[in-house]
Amino acid sequence: MAKPNYSYEKRQRELAKKKKKEEKAARKAQGKVEGAPGTGDAALDADADADTDAEAAEQDTAQEADAAVPAPPAVQGPSAA
Repeated sequence: MAKPNYSYEKRQRELAKKKKKEEKAARKAQGKVEGAPGTGDAALDADADADTDAEAAEQDTAQEADAAVPAPPAVQGPSAA
């Protein structure tokens, strides 16, 4: 059975984020030029909130996976008594 290529998946996510960010910047620039209602900062802020929520959920999942791995014991130096 082939093992998953996490680097490829991560790169695809990064490319998707970059593309979405570029499209958002283009919409924002177009909205400033046209000044059309509904394409202003309020609409973009809603998109940003949705992006933030999705990223937060992804990070939570990653943190939960990391939490399953126990931390190594702390190393203490010689005590000065």
